[in-house]
Amino acid sequence: MVQLIVGKKGKGKTKYLLEKVNSEIKEASGNFVYLDKSSKHMYELNNKIRLIDVSAFPLKNSDEFVGFVCGIISQDHDLEKMFLDSFMKLSHLEDSPEQTFSCIQQLKDISEKFQVEIIISISMDKEELSSELQDDILISL
Repeated sequence: MVQLIVGKKGKGKTKYLLEKVNSEIKEASGNFVYLDKSSKHMYELNNKIRLIDVSAFPLKNSDEFVGFVCGIISQDHDLEKMFLDSFMKLSHLEDSPEQTFSCIQQLKDISEKFQVEIIISISMDKEELSSELQDDILISL
C-alpha cells in the first residue's frame, strides 16, 4: 500500500511524517526506513528507524530511484514500512512532474508484491495529482 501526504512546500508535511513514523515505530513488528534528501532530521527520528540520506548516492532519474528502493527492500526481509520525504527531489521528478503517476504506480506494485507499506511526502497540491492517485491521499495540507 502507498499513502500520500500532499501539500505545497512549507505546509508541514515533514513534521507530520516525522510524527507519524515516530509514533508508529512503537507498535512495529518489523523495520522502518526513512529516506530523506539529507541527514538533517537524524536526531528527530527514533533510533530504531534507519535514516538513509539519498543524496549520498549517485541517482540520476526516477528509474534509478525505484531501483534503489528495490535494493533496500531486497536486503531487509523484516522491512515493514518505508517513509519517503521530499519525494519529488529524491526521485528526480522536480523537472518532470508529469511522470509522478508512473513512478508512484511502480512503487505501488513493489509495495504490494513485497508487503511493504510506503508513505510518501510530495510537494504538490491535491488538485495537481492525477485522478488515479486521489484515493491514496492520507492527508492534504
